[in-house]
Amino acid sequence: MKDVLENNILNYWIHKVKDEENGGFYGRVDGNDRVHPEAEKGAVMNARILWAFSAAYRVLKKPEYLEAATRAKEYVRDHFLDKEYGGIYWSVDYKGNPLDTKKQTYAIGFAIYGFSEYARATGDKEALDIAISLYHDIEKHAFDAKNNGYIEALTREWQPIADMRLSDKDENGSRTMNTHLHIIEPYTNLYRVWKTEELEKSIRNLLDIFTDKLLNQETCHLDLFFNDEWEGKRNIESYGHDIEASWLLHETALVLGDKEVLHRIERIIRRIADAADEGLRPDGSMVYEHWKDGDRFDLQRQWWVQCENIIGHIDLYQYFRTDENLEVAIRCWNYVAKPGIAANKVVAKTNAAGFDRSGGCRSVEPDLSDESCVEFG
Repeated sequence: MKDVLENNILNYWIHKVKDEENGGFYGRVDGNDRVHPEAEKGAVMNARILWAFSAAYRVLKKPEYLEAATRAKEYVRDHFLDKEYGGIYWSVDYKGNPLDTKKQTYAIGFAIYGFSEYARATGDKEALDIAISLYHDIEKHAFDAKNNGYIEALTREWQPIADMRLSDKDENGSRTMNTHLHIIEPYTNLYRVWKTEELEKSIRNLLDIFTDKLLNQETCHLDLFFNDEWEGKRNIESYGHDIEASWLLHETALVLGDKEVLHRIERIIRRIADAADEGLRPDGSMVYEHWKDGDRFDLQRQWWVQCENIIGHIDLYQYFRTDENLEVAIRCWNYVAKPGIAANKVVAKTNAAGFDRSGGCRSVEPDLSDESCVEFG
């Protein structure tokens, strides 16, 4: 795995995706490995690049990873931060000029994740200050104190916006499980380097939102889309989000360091993981979704679902020492490695390549772009 991470994935991003002319990283590389230098650049992808290379440097201490992380940090700082209204833009053009200026809470969360990880890896005060400022932007503008929870999206000036969706495939709900998941994730990472009472209060409240609002008490799946009053159809079971939430919520409870909270969350995340395992298939993969209306399944094997499947089950094995969870992780890794990495390296290199309904590799799939980042995970 370490060889794949360094020599396939990180190496690819450094040598293929770096934009030497306009700064930062290219906004798109298509499924045929062609760079599109004039593609727009998205906040989510750039924030994820910042996090990935910051984490790689923190663990592996290689200077090329610090260089890539710093490049990403400076680009997001200089081009995505809204100096007038706060928050970050959803996208900029290939030259770094603001393009879509709406405030998507999901994207701001990933920026916090990236800047806080850079601060964690390097001790950089500027990165920490930016992460803290973005946290305050979310709490001031996107937190709904009346109904609890976080509003999906707002205009540049933090006013209501009609279309709040992350992508065309989503319902237009003002509350989503996915955005709350990617708020608690960066808040937890920020807490590692900025332990304050206000942030701890936010994190504890987010845990309660997951256990009291998002968790379906009957099925143990996490429901996805809601209105302001937390009313939703509760008609989709997303296996990848379930297993992802199991380890992210566990991580949050571990970082908080409260034994009572940890005990409560560990009981819940094991139930969520068991529900996610309904998506496992004999070949080692995990399928995408179950639509309860009509009892239909989306049998695609998305790349991010397989990643979360591996991480989630390793987390369960690491803390609960259940051999079957390690076996699930190993089987999924073998599934990904056989068609995806050994036979067709594009899967490991791009952000959206996956597998079809029968489990075969889709070599010319969507592409490495911000759209693929937000559509998948």
